[in-house]
Amino acid sequence: MIFFNDLLQTLINRNIEIVVYHQLFSAIEKNMQIQYFENKNELNSVDFLFSIGGDGTLLEALSFAQEKQIPILGINTGRLGFLTSVSTDEIKNAIDSLLNKEYRLETRLLLDVDLENNPFGKSNYALNDVTIQKRDSSSMITIQAYLDGVFLNSYWADGLIISTPTGSTAYSMSCNGPIVLPNSGNIIITPIAPHNLNVRPLVVPDSTEIKLFVESRADNFLVAMDYKSATVPNSKEIKITKSNRTIQLVRLKSFDFLNTLRNKLMWGLDRRN
Repeated sequence: MIFFNDLLQTLINRNIEIVVYHQLFSAIEKNMQIQYFENKNELNSVDFLFSIGGDGTLLEALSFAQEKQIPILGINTGRLGFLTSVSTDEIKNAIDSLLNKEYRLETRLLLDVDLENNPFGKSNYALNDVTIQKRDSSSMITIQAYLDGVFLNSYWADGLIISTPTGSTAYSMSCNGPIVLPNSGNIIITPIAPHNLNVRPLVVPDSTEIKLFVESRADNFLVAMDYKSATVPNSKEIKITKSNRTIQLVRLKSFDFLNTLRNKLMWGLDRRN
């Protein structure tokens, strides 16, 4: 946790008031006088939320930031890091950029999930994707998909990923889904290991209402929303729509999504290109 304490000391040296999530509090050096918080209701006066880790950490931080619309700065200590755009050696410059207002805010859309007796409660939204997957059986599931009330297809597969543009570089990409730009205004439907081999990922407008019905030899299936998941009975209808809620990511002026794609996916390293 040397980096973490160096980050805190940098903020203190710039007279920035800090409040740390209580689960990290034990890692703070004892000579630092820093407050901690336990829930989102204690963040009323917070201007920025720092997420330290990989993209998965930022997805969890979403639950603290979304309701109060606190912009998130992702500091990448993981691997790929499409959401967490600031490396550990850039953090001092990043803090100076925040103080000098040399940054921009990117608004990212969320997906809402509506189903009977929703197990996700008020956290029924996803930044990356909503995934329907088989559970408790090696057999495939059948997912009947409707777009704005019109039948699209019966997917015989291990599951189905409904992804935002933000999530196009996550699970959907690993299942051969397309990469789309963050502000493209789309939703991506990507099957997981489909048995009907002519089925391909589909990109639809983000105004589309998607309804899914699942049939399975098992009694239930799994619904995952980013890092959250729940077991759902087969008879349930799942409705997925663009949320009225959004999230804001802090981007430094040097950040460029296309440059990130090239670097993270190592495009152009083949000398023939």
